[in-house]
Amino acid sequence: MQRFLLLLCVLMLAACANDAKQPIEDMAPAPPPREAKPVPKFDRDSAYAYVEQQVAFGPRVVNSEAHARTRKWLVDKLESFGAEVREQNFEAVAFDGTPLSATNIIARYSPELEDRILLSAHWDTRPFADSDLEDDPNAVVNGADDGGSGVGVLLEVARQLGMNKPDIGVDIVLFDAEDYGKSGGGGGNSWGLGSQYYAKNVQAPKPRFGILLDMVGARDANFAVESYSEKYAPTIVGKVWRLANSMGYGSYYVNERGGAVIDDHYYVNTIANIPTIDIINLPKDAEGQFVDHWHTGNDNMDVIDKRTLRAAGQVVLATVFREAAGTL
Repeated sequence: MQRFLLLLCVLMLAACANDAKQPIEDMAPAPPPREAKPVPKFDRDSAYAYVEQQVAFGPRVVNSEAHARTRKWLVDKLESFGAEVREQNFEAVAFDGTPLSATNIIARYSPELEDRILLSAHWDTRPFADSDLEDDPNAVVNGADDGGSGVGVLLEVARQLGMNKPDIGVDIVLFDAEDYGKSGGGGGNSWGLGSQYYAKNVQAPKPRFGILLDMVGARDANFAVESYSEKYAPTIVGKVWRLANSMGYGSYYVNERGGAVIDDHYYVNTIANIPTIDIINLPKDAEGQFVDHWHTGNDNMDVIDKRTLRAAGQVVLATVFREAAGTL
């Protein structure tokens, strides 16, 4: 996964100053308040089991058998949870010339409603263990945290939405071909191929705002405020972080500024113009750009913590139901 973790320095400030001439449409006005429905309880054990099942399939690298088996399982699961599911197939070419047959999985709840929220994660895994912290060139990236955790959380959110219907439409989008990009400088738009395709082909009605979950399963995760999230969707950042703190999850949703991450939300913001935030683990003490297990053979179930999954999922569920009631 390519993410240019930029320090908030003079260069970033200069870029923001240039962009200030172009007003950001943070998000459309929310509808008037409606009857509040209770926020469902997020089952952390269920989310953990969904992460575990993905890892059991093996690395979900595009074009692989494990990738195909995982796709079918995800579609079947989402349909069993009452969603209207569409497979958005697309062809792409990786940075190294590899042709990719990829699929974004789009699950819609209350498709008849105009007012909608986007929830997303990526379901593919990195084909190479190319982190500077990985000594074994043949290490396999199982993607328990990087990919699997966000999907596991959203599957449990989907299960709850199937049993508890909020008065708002929800689009759950699992992006493919996010993690098949070129490492190092010059990777550019070789990353996030699925979100780029989705952003150019958004089905109407377009969601009013979005939340991306990426690497949300590791113990003692540090969800600092990612810079592109704050730039393109400051209102959503404020709402979600205040809500998380009021719910007792302030140790995860910290009031700190992280770097700017080229992740799926970047393309949803810049191409589809859907204000979208990235809830992502940006630890202060990581030796590399992200958590130490990122793009290594250590990204397995050993790093997944149920409490972190709950911190991510319960806040997302509360955001959906509070926004539906107009009380967020």
